[in-house]
Amino acid sequence: MIQHHTQESYLKELTSFYWENGQNPDGALLQRLAFFAELVVEKNEAVNLVSRKDIESIIENHVFISSYITKYIPEKCSCFLDLGTGGGFPGIPIAIMNPLLKGVLVDSIAKKTTAVAEFIEKLRLKNVQVENARVESPEFIEKYRGKFDLILSRATVPLIMLVKYALPLFEKKAYIMAIKGGDLTNEFTTAQVKYSTHIKKITTYELHYKPTNIKNVKEKKLIVVELVK
Repeated sequence: MIQHHTQESYLKELTSFYWENGQNPDGALLQRLAFFAELVVEKNEAVNLVSRKDIESIIENHVFISSYITKYIPEKCSCFLDLGTGGGFPGIPIAIMNPLLKGVLVDSIAKKTTAVAEFIEKLRLKNVQVENARVESPEFIEKYRGKFDLILSRATVPLIMLVKYALPLFEKKAYIMAIKGGDLTNEFTTAQVKYSTHIKKITTYELHYKPTNIKNVKEKKLIVVELVK
């Protein structure tokens, strides 16, 4: 039986991560993030949203890292797409931290989107909605053509596919933000070769944080791609 943490212990853990990394977000936001962690852990008993072995580190590996990338969101972004949201990552933490940012969380697995819809309702999030769809489907493209200026991904979708999916869904300019690990040289090269006219710039941020990932031993990276039409 997995040892369940309380919302209070999640809140402590989150506060400590932020504090150690020189940030001090509004307590109410952190409380919602802690509540979200609790909802995911509870739901995970029935629907596999995050791997079982990851439940113990739900805050660090999922909730904190998803909300931490908020500081890298380009200022002009107003509407995001979370592609392959799974259990609501990174979309829900991003929506909690950025109440003015609107978003659509998409996954092709109905069980997951049903769970995410429930989370959104319980968290009373007004700025996001969830879609059970494939982003490459004609129906989805028709509905959301040119709507987004930020594409988020924490799924293992290769960069070349993220660019392909993004192209019909933004108007003139957009950003892709993807959390990835490992060596990405090949991924960058293939994407740049195929989409050189659309990729204006790729920036990599090492997601190191205290106290558990100081020199980025976990090789977590945030890739930010600036796209133009």
